[in-house]
Amino acid sequence: MSDKPSVLFVCVHNAGRSQMAAGWLRHLAGDAVEVRSAGSAPAETINPAAVEAMAEVGIDITDQKPKILEYDTVESSDVIVTMGCGDACPYFPGKRYEDWKLDDPAGQGVVAVRPIRDEIKTRIEKLLADLVPAA
Repeated sequence: MSDKPSVLFVCVHNAGRSQMAAGWLRHLAGDAVEVRSAGSAPAETINPAAVEAMAEVGIDITDQKPKILEYDTVESSDVIVTMGCGDACPYFPGKRYEDWKLDDPAGQGVVAVRPIRDEIKTRIEKLLADLVPAA
């Protein structure tokens, strides 16, 4: 790992879970961690319920756009967190992989997205404590 660990969040559409996770990590880690997100089949736009749920906790993810998962992005990341993309994610020996089983917020309203958002926050706090022990 370089001075600054990089974390890549991957889900299928890069519109909900991975965007919320990236938003939380940016918010909680500041400049201590490089944050990336991508999808194996990116959506056109971010899930509006995810945007609303994050806004409720003071995190603005409206400027984010779903991105295609690139081989190079995975290769250059220290930690790869997958959220339901399964075999679509390339595997590199020596990388740290975590697979987070989270409900898919696609098509859900903000009421259904809130518990997913809160579960992601808990996991991000644990990941951040592991990556940047002084945080």
